[in-house]
Amino acid sequence: MVEKIVTLQDMVKINDYLWEIPQTFRTDMRVPARIYMTENMIDDIKDDRSLLQLVNVATLPGIAKFALAMPDVHQGYGFPIGGVAATIIDEGGVISPGGIGYDINCGIRLLAANRDEKDIKPQLEKLATALFHAVPSGVGKGGKLKLDYSELDRVLKDGAHYMVKLGYGTERDLEFCEETGRMDAANPDLVSKRAKQRGLDQLGTLGSGNHFLEVQVVDQIFDERVAKAFGLHENQVVVMIHCGSRGLGHQVCTDQVKIMMSKIMQWGYVLPDRELVCAPFVSQEGQNYYAAMAAAANFAWANRHVIAHWTREAFKTVLGQDVDLDLVYDVSHNIGKVETHSINGKDLKVVMHRKGATRSFGPHTQGIPKAYEQVGQPVLIPGTMGTSSYILTGDERGMEQSFGSCCHGAGRRLSRSKAKKIVQGPELRRQLEKQGIVIRCDADRGLVEEAPIAYKDVDNVVNVITDAGIAKRVARVRPLAVIKGG
Repeated sequence: MVEKIVTLQDMVKINDYLWEIPQTFRTDMRVPARIYMTENMIDDIKDDRSLLQLVNVATLPGIAKFALAMPDVHQGYGFPIGGVAATIIDEGGVISPGGIGYDINCGIRLLAANRDEKDIKPQLEKLATALFHAVPSGVGKGGKLKLDYSELDRVLKDGAHYMVKLGYGTERDLEFCEETGRMDAANPDLVSKRAKQRGLDQLGTLGSGNHFLEVQVVDQIFDERVAKAFGLHENQVVVMIHCGSRGLGHQVCTDQVKIMMSKIMQWGYVLPDRELVCAPFVSQEGQNYYAAMAAAANFAWANRHVIAHWTREAFKTVLGQDVDLDLVYDVSHNIGKVETHSINGKDLKVVMHRKGATRSFGPHTQGIPKAYEQVGQPVLIPGTMGTSSYILTGDERGMEQSFGSCCHGAGRRLSRSKAKKIVQGPELRRQLEKQGIVIRCDADRGLVEEAPIAYKDVDNVVNVITDAGIAKRVARVRPLAVIKGG
């Protein structure tokens, strides 16, 4: 079967930042597909399959309203990265691992220091080295924390809560995590022995790829009231941590995809792409995947929690014991959740798939910390190691149009292989250091694959999000030191 390619002519322009692929584009679409981006940004994805993947998402049983793509969209597994879909549970809604991702609960944690840039500048090189040694990074790299299987099961069941019991982090940290750092649906018994083996020594590690730990400075405040609620001010030092569930989460996804593949004929699904494999959410397979996914999500929250603990220790060692790093928020961007949303005038329970997409709940929405009730939840949008990142807050209007969902970063425009052909590691290091950015990465490959040129312009991405009313700007930060795995 020849794939029907999506072109600009196939899309209806709703406004300058929103386009629609009508349901009539293909006979198997159950809902239209919508893309948040400007016309110029469409050029960044013309050579990948992300728009076709979005059309495929629109064929899922039980899908509500639209299949959505955020402005950082690019090709992924089954779903495009930057894809959002809600499936109505009582209308045959499915859960699809491809709509959640292999790195389950990859996410961002932001810590705010009681120090300004001028206070740490003289010690920045030393601090970067201390962080690099404190937080293991790289492909397959194990960490300092070794667990036995019973302890790992506690992590899978209780997430960051168990780490607090072990003396890592604080009770306050839990309040400022999405889901308080634990999904109650988790069942460690549904995580395979192989997945557990892969996770035993990886708690408290960054991994490789686009994962990072960055020391940053707040260089612009856009909304003083919200920034104050988040505990942010200009020239303040913050730390952004980006990582997920490592090999454990990847194995959970691999295991569950195989199970669903074996049942797809039994359920009578005819899918346009086998990578879109899914199960009825109410089926035993759907429930088992959800419980295993939740366990992997808990592992990821625990992982970021331990990394934050060791980050605090490194700051105190270098800068003094009176340094504090308060958690602003921890957000997930590869996750499935059961949420209630208003659809055609009715409040319905749905399975929210956010694949490379962040929750962006507005003010007075259930599930956000009480301290942020008046302003909405923080939305953390990393750029690249050579450009700015953004802190946004959820907008009430986004609850209606995007199920309270936002982009998760700048979004790739070049594959890793293409980036390596264009960028030279030593030259990239020199460019970043010339910008005053301290780099700690033990291999050039890890740098060139994530070079700024490989990503879209984060300013353009954020402009679309704010113009669309999905989220509002609060602050912009820029990198001072970058710690990555090779």
